[in-house]
Amino acid sequence: MKAALINFTRSQLIIPIVALISLVVFNLIRDISFFSVALITNAAGDRVLSGNLISILNSASELAILAMGMTLVTAASRGQDISVGAAAAIAGSVFVRIILSYPATWGVIIIAILVSCVVAMIFGVFNGTLVAIFKIQPMIATLILFTIGRSIAYWINGGATPTIPLDHPALYLGRFIPGSPIHTPVYLVIICAVIFSLVMKFTNLGLYTQAVGINEKAAHLNGINPVWIKLLVFMILGLCCAVAAVIRVGRLNLINHETILIGIEMDAILAVAIGGNSLGGGKFNMVGSVIGAYVIQALTTTLLAMRVPSTDIQAYKAIVIIAIVVIGSPVVKKTAGQLWDRLFNKNDGQAPNTQSHGG
Repeated sequence: MKAALINFTRSQLIIPIVALISLVVFNLIRDISFFSVALITNAAGDRVLSGNLISILNSASELAILAMGMTLVTAASRGQDISVGAAAAIAGSVFVRIILSYPATWGVIIIAILVSCVVAMIFGVFNGTLVAIFKIQPMIATLILFTIGRSIAYWINGGATPTIPLDHPALYLGRFIPGSPIHTPVYLVIICAVIFSLVMKFTNLGLYTQAVGINEKAAHLNGINPVWIKLLVFMILGLCCAVAAVIRVGRLNLINHETILIGIEMDAILAVAIGGNSLGGGKFNMVGSVIGAYVIQALTTTLLAMRVPSTDIQAYKAIVIIAIVVIGSPVVKKTAGQLWDRLFNKNDGQAPNTQSHGG
């Protein structure tokens, strides 16, 4: 029991789990109705689930998917990609351009998704090349696409902000599939999580990613190609950007290159940090990053429920997130671990003496 407790306190998951539990307890004290879930009839006449919990699960979908890809990039490259919002704008523009140019069929939608994924992965290769081959620090390398990406998205649709008809089936990807009470993005997060889990279980990608992030030279000496691993993780993050873009386009039924997923790169990096992962690369825990994404969205939903003005939400989020990140920092965790070990060692040392005295 004691050993299990000690292992948990040293786990990468302790910070996101404690943060999530803290939000749950806070809302239980503040207003228990925060957790109420109801079955309502939406505008399309379907019976769907509604409530703050459903809103958190739904609204965090794009961030959770991006956090999975950002975790791999952080682990392998020992840096972060700040161009995910711009890459999503490009992928979303490609997706909308295709579905509006051809009949509204699922065949066209699937082709549009695949093409947008390929385009986003190509830009991922661009970022990965700068990082892996030219040895540019990831945040600087991805600053290029961060700067020009939304302009490229602007050119794809000729400067327009095309709107998707409300009866177009592509909107199901960001809203509801007829007859389903749960938002489609929630299913897409589950699918992405399952795919990532299977890849980590049945391939060596996770091991190789950690090896490259911990010691690139040692990984190379052991037969791992660091360049290929870095290119691969940036491609995977590009794929995540495309999926997130398709979801957001389905939510809004339009593509606005200036605003789509703007600022989400910072939330994705924070989700990785809150998840207990080192932003310096190496060992990672993807489950922690996903929980971190939901922590960020739960915090946002809590502030909205408290009627905090939208202009103030970012400031409140920053304060809370700074506290979470500082608590989860290596220095604080090391100090806390030393205090914990000292406490348990002291107790372990006193227990035999107490028992002997009692006898």
